[in-house]
Amino acid sequence: MSVDRVSATFVAAEKEITAETKREEGIGTAETEKVWEEKEKKQLRSGWKEYLEQAKELIVADGGPARWFSPLECGSRLVNSPLMLFLPGIDGVGLGLISHHQKLGRIFDLWCLHIPVADRTPFTDLVKLVEKTVRSEYQRSPNRPIYLVGESLGGCLALAVAARNPDIDLVLILANPATSFSRSQLQLVTPLLEALPGSLSPALPNILSLTAGDPLRLVLDSVVKGLPLQNTARELIEDFTTFASSLPVLADILPKETLMWKLKMLKSASAYAGSRLYAIKAQTLILCSGNDQLLPSQQEGERLIQLLHNCDIRKFNDSGHFLFLEGSIDLVTILKGTSYYRRGKYHDYVSDFVPPTPDEAKEVIESNSLINFVTSSVMLSTLEDGTIVKGLAGIPSEGPVLFVGYHMLLGLELVPLVSRIFMERNILVRGIAHPMMFMKRKNGRLPDISSFDTFRIMGAVPVAPSNLFKLLSSKSHVLLYPGGMREALHRKGEEYKLFWPEQSEFVRMAARFGAKIVPFGAVGEDDVGQVVVDYDDLVKVPYFKSEIESLTNEAKQLRTGSSGEVANQQVHMPGILPKVPGRFYYYFGKPIVTEGRKQELKDREKSQELYLEVKSEVENCIAYLKEKRESDPYRSILSRLLYQATHGLTSDIPTFEI
Repeated sequence: MSVDRVSATFVAAEKEITAETKREEGIGTAETEKVWEEKEKKQLRSGWKEYLEQAKELIVADGGPARWFSPLECGSRLVNSPLMLFLPGIDGVGLGLISHHQKLGRIFDLWCLHIPVADRTPFTDLVKLVEKTVRSEYQRSPNRPIYLVGESLGGCLALAVAARNPDIDLVLILANPATSFSRSQLQLVTPLLEALPGSLSPALPNILSLTAGDPLRLVLDSVVKGLPLQNTARELIEDFTTFASSLPVLADILPKETLMWKLKMLKSASAYAGSRLYAIKAQTLILCSGNDQLLPSQQEGERLIQLLHNCDIRKFNDSGHFLFLEGSIDLVTILKGTSYYRRGKYHDYVSDFVPPTPDEAKEVIESNSLINFVTSSVMLSTLEDGTIVKGLAGIPSEGPVLFVGYHMLLGLELVPLVSRIFMERNILVRGIAHPMMFMKRKNGRLPDISSFDTFRIMGAVPVAPSNLFKLLSSKSHVLLYPGGMREALHRKGEEYKLFWPEQSEFVRMAARFGAKIVPFGAVGEDDVGQVVVDYDDLVKVPYFKSEIESLTNEAKQLRTGSSGEVANQQVHMPGILPKVPGRFYYYFGKPIVTEGRKQELKDREKSQELYLEVKSEVENCIAYLKEKRESDPYRSILSRLLYQATHGLTSDIPTFEI
């Protein structure tokens, strides 16, 4: 990027720029999308290098004030994309998100704040500058949120603006905010700088070492991931060469006088923001590093989550201070996993959903590779003529499609099901999930919400009639378990027993949109473990009974108006005795067509008949699989390991004959 091109994107703070004047682009062809993805991956890998190269052009003294610029590689791709304002850290360059520009530019209107090296604007005036932009853009688009992404010093700036504007819909993304400055070792640097001569700060090499990463850890991580060590070594050498040649650039970014000014600003910014936390109402996501040697970021994150009203936290234990320049960090993926991306007043799990990129889906699937390997799932499907085939050819390609089936113990069947359909058919299955996977809580005994980030990346939505309506209307492939938690946390001896409501819940909704209903069965849970202590056993012990009641009250209650066992959805963890793993089997029945039956299925009796037909088909699928698996010579993991030892680890393992 040339100096002229970069300069052309700069805009003085006083000049009005509206989000409406930004370029709107439609989603491109498959080939275009692939090109974008390759560029995005390249950006993520070379963040620090790109930062240094482009910083050379931005730090040229021009006597101008702090100002906004929009990176040339960004362009608003989605209709009504929200505005994102990036507020830089101590460097002030405004390139902290350089690794993420292209990906962010697909879903945001991105502006970055540039603070020239020689600029001495006080912190309070920077607050007013950002505040002026926020108020101006909010008046133009009052129904869209404005994102403030603040890094270190920028985190204090974002908090200060939010405190002064509680009635504006702001979303704060704070990476290692410097509100902990008074408890950090950075405050000791100022007197040291004053005592030492020279233009190059002695602190810069240390700061650099904190961003470059641990070379040995990088090599080991690469080996574990199966990457060629030669490529890793080559990349490390290139990185070190870049770092060494860029030391003069760092000296120009933070000369002694500028660094002293910024450290004094950090002190005032930390005090200013810290004293106004009580006034902040904005939705806030804190990203904190466990290996930040400049600030006690994880401790500060824990402190802030207790003080801010609407706050979430994500921890990155192996990361350093400059989080966004690390190749392993993808801000867009984080926003997807935390459900922090929205284009209106509230997050809509359907209209605001951004499908996972192939790399994101691959990473999620690989993170669950163990269960996929251990269970070595066999999948059968049914063609339109009723023929049962191995594989997933019988699953309809075009939506809307509603998968309805049995929920295994602990939902163990979910990962192989979603993974295989995505990998083999390139179909994203949107699961209807329990609300506790989306509940934000600061305390409590339920699993931390971050445990379910990958489910949200892959499109899971909270169970609600409105969400099912929206998914089917958008022609999605939807996964529904009528038995819900009651099936997934069943008692001893209840394997493969359906606990469905007595009355139809989904038939008329499916018919309204002409959805194809695909009944399916899944078996194999009894080959990996056996329930030995269930709910009935646990409630006999006063301590466990009290714990179960607390957990159940903490989680959102479902089917409170239902009768029978399906309404008995206590949250608990049964005692399970592991077994030598067997194999999972899935059988997708013949799709049931509802198109053209909307009027017919408005009749409650007709709707109930189809509901019972679907339930019967699921039971038949389970019975078929339980019978056929008895003839599978590779049902045991031991026989499968022996087969792979002789035929190769990547070979397809046979199963029973259909």
